[in-house]
Amino acid sequence: MLTVSQVLLTVHDHDAALKFYRDTLGFAVTQDVSYEGMRWVTVTPPDQPEVHVVLETPQSWPDASPADREVAGDLLAKGLLSRLIFTTDDVDALHDKLSAAGVEITSEPVDQQYGVRDFGARDPSGNQLRFNQPLADAPSWS
Repeated sequence: MLTVSQVLLTVHDHDAALKFYRDTLGFAVTQDVSYEGMRWVTVTPPDQPEVHVVLETPQSWPDASPADREVAGDLLAKGLLSRLIFTTDDVDALHDKLSAAGVEITSEPVDQQYGVRDFGARDPSGNQLRFNQPLADAPSWS
């Protein structure tokens, strides 16, 4: 058996990321540990407690040079470093909730030809997020 247990997501600020993932999306904080000037923060989706999303900053990358950390910060700000795709049972309601919370919406909900209704958004660090809902008549990929 092989499963995914942790996904690393680069953020520029732990507290801003926590406000978004915990307070807006409803993730649970499972770890928030400071150690030798670094911080390890892990959140889990409410319906998938076995999947841990580690919120890390470029400053916490142990083998990265200062120049690499700066480049990573620039890519992060442009939304080019990390991406996440979520599935929900009501994409339109989630869109409305995130819009009302002031989340940056990058594309409005639309039915895609590949079998989902989805929309795009960005987290406070600029990470690109997609939220989708499978359509009833979605094609089978198996």
